[in-house]
Amino acid sequence: MAASTPARAQSDDSVAIYAPVRPLTTLYHGVRVTESYRWLEDGADPLVQTWTESENQRTRDYLDALPSRAPIKRDLTRLITATTPAWSRLEAAGRQVFALYNDPARQQPQLVMLDASADPASRKTVVDPNTIDPSGLTAIDWFVPSPDGRLVAVSLSRDGAEDGTLHLYDTTTGAEVGPPIPDVQHPTAGGALAWRADGKAFWYTRYPGDAAPQAERRFNVQVYLHGLGTDWRADPIALGAADGLERISEVFLDNRQARAQIVASVQRGDGGAWAHYVLQQGKPPIQVARYEDQIVYMAIGPDDALYGVSRAGAPNGQIVRLARIAPGARLASAPVIVPQSAASIVTDGAQSHRPDLVFDSHHLFVRDIDGGPDDVRIFDLGGRYLFNLPLPLIAANSEIVPLADGDVLFDVSTYLRPRAYDCWTPATGQTRETTLTTTSPIDFSDAEVVRVMATSRDGTQIPLNIIRRRGTVLNGKNPTLLYGYGGYGLSQSPSFLGAMRRLWLDEGGVYVVANIRGGGEYGERWRQMGALLYKQNVFDDFAAAGQYLIDQGYASHASLALMGGSNGGLLMGAMITQHPSLARAVVTSGGIYDMLRAELDPNGAFNTTEFGSVKDETQFKTLYSYSPYHHVQPGPFPAVLALTGAHDGRVNPMQSRKFIAALQAADTGGLPILLRASASSGHGPGSAQSERIDQQTDELAFLFAQLSMAYPASGWTSH
Repeated sequence: MAASTPARAQSDDSVAIYAPVRPLTTLYHGVRVTESYRWLEDGADPLVQTWTESENQRTRDYLDALPSRAPIKRDLTRLITATTPAWSRLEAAGRQVFALYNDPARQQPQLVMLDASADPASRKTVVDPNTIDPSGLTAIDWFVPSPDGRLVAVSLSRDGAEDGTLHLYDTTTGAEVGPPIPDVQHPTAGGALAWRADGKAFWYTRYPGDAAPQAERRFNVQVYLHGLGTDWRADPIALGAADGLERISEVFLDNRQARAQIVASVQRGDGGAWAHYVLQQGKPPIQVARYEDQIVYMAIGPDDALYGVSRAGAPNGQIVRLARIAPGARLASAPVIVPQSAASIVTDGAQSHRPDLVFDSHHLFVRDIDGGPDDVRIFDLGGRYLFNLPLPLIAANSEIVPLADGDVLFDVSTYLRPRAYDCWTPATGQTRETTLTTTSPIDFSDAEVVRVMATSRDGTQIPLNIIRRRGTVLNGKNPTLLYGYGGYGLSQSPSFLGAMRRLWLDEGGVYVVANIRGGGEYGERWRQMGALLYKQNVFDDFAAAGQYLIDQGYASHASLALMGGSNGGLLMGAMITQHPSLARAVVTSGGIYDMLRAELDPNGAFNTTEFGSVKDETQFKTLYSYSPYHHVQPGPFPAVLALTGAHDGRVNPMQSRKFIAALQAADTGGLPILLRASASSGHGPGSAQSERIDQQTDELAFLFAQLSMAYPASGWTSH
């Protein structure tokens, strides 16, 4: 590397910070690319640690001096902790229902068990991370109860790292059964488990761990079969490289129907291409769908038939059914029982440990999405349409849980109402509310949701969900916060806005969620038009959304703020470098900014199916054309708050370090450009409650200061 040269960073009236510049040139397909801050990639380098600490101190000096910060934290804490506990990830097993129980007074959600009717009064704690680790840094990644509910397998990790170890618990006593199994879960590729029908063994994912070089420990996952009471080190491989698993395979296992066979679904990286296998002890794996078949989800029904969501010639998804599972059987040639419709079948559940197709003994439940909001269609097992579950007009559903008594629970989320569970009784066709609800002092009865369309650069219509207080005057002066993501086929569906957004609306703010391309809001075409060579569409969509809000009188450039994280952090980086005058302030968390080095990150190879690889000349040219880090040019930038966590296993914290250093060196506008690097968190999942409140406090205080929003000295009073 060349000798260090100081580069002055912007200072917003504080002491100037100097990030050493060490030019380094790399040749990609004949193109010479020079960068200045590759030295910031090494988080173990004492110089990098010193620089990060100085950045953190500078950020704290700025944020802690804001008069709004203390009252914002006080009121966020009050609202969040005064909210009753929330339920999620319900799963019935035997005569019990398991759930995560998130008590706002505790740092982490607990795993609890309810009776067969899911009565909250029957709640019994099975695993409490707050007791296991009073520091609040241990979290539940996922859990899978045995078919009879007697045992439950739980992946636990620390510090938000998502590096899970498998623990087995007796649900009656809460005692741990047998030794833990390491390396069952890692960021991005995740982890999974499925029980044998008799509950005496289970299939599970495991990574090579210490048996592999450090750089390979989060790759090459394989599926093992573990018998209770045996040594896990001797577990046989049930599905591995010999069966077609690759370095970047992501495996999801399922046996919710407690059948003799289980499903193993394998995604090639994060690109949405799936292969599917059927596993049975003592028999070789049966591959029933290959990547090219475009079967994006598969499940075994209560009739032992295979059901799949196919996108072959049907980008919105159609459902096929294979009556008999046998070697050589191909789901791609199975008959269609539910044709493609105008809405898209939702297929993102495997990554959230929930099924995309749900069955009770006589019904098939199918979740649809049409631009953002959800619907749920109910069919018989032959594909005959019966009716829809009753959901509000702009709402989302993520869980459908058949109970032992024949009733079916389903959750309902809206922007303005806390998530709650309703119950459908097939025998009567009636739906009722349950007591699995959250009571919150956060009231949005004064607010409304307006869905409009912005026009992107190429003429594509982009849905915007505008949440505002009734009577909001469109005078171009409203503080407006625009949120976006746009990637991996993940849809931005309605979810309760919560305390942070309530404080935003109280101070005259408008909150907007953009359903831009790259997500799955309009099916596979929508995702594909925001991936790989078409990623620029995502940025164009979001810029058009921001301009729409200005043109329609919601905001001005001076009162508009942008927010996104992870893939949405890349979106924020593109807005900063491609449209630096669009907004006054940007909050970006866990973002990817150097697209030429991202695939070298600890899990970067998984993302090449979404973004592309520099090894491919055409993909390199596209990556280089929008890579935010490589398009930082001297000039004024919006105010920026970039957040990252030291234990982030999904996006390397070096991405934030390099981008912020480049912005600070190039800025001529003098607005604050700040790095907040947390030492006790990761990408977000598993963060302690206190960490989440501190992060939201810093984000709000920063935005209030930049958009000249004076938080009342008396604190939050109106709701």
